[in-house]
Amino acid sequence: MSGMLINLIVQIIAGAVGGNAAGAALKDLNLGTLGNTIAGAIGGGAGGQILQAIIPAIAGAAGGVDIGGLVGGGVAGAVLTAIVGAIKNKSA
Repeated sequence: MSGMLINLIVQIIAGAVGGNAAGAALKDLNLGTLGNTIAGAIGGGAGGQILQAIIPAIAGAAGGVDIGGLVGGGVAGAVLTAIVGAIKNKSA
């Protein structure tokens, strides 16, 4: 597998974890396990790629492990989950 594909997979997984963490921490923004996972994975993949494009030095800075993508994907997944949860609550 290419390094870019592996980084994307890592970002998606980190986003899913971040989304579920945000859902667990912010009970009023919780979308349920599946909703948190999907929103987090989308946020993690997109956010991680954007972060990597903005700051290319983080791509592989830790000897092949994309720490920036891992952290960026997790944070972006949590943020998107919180945003979707807030929108869902406002419309309900």
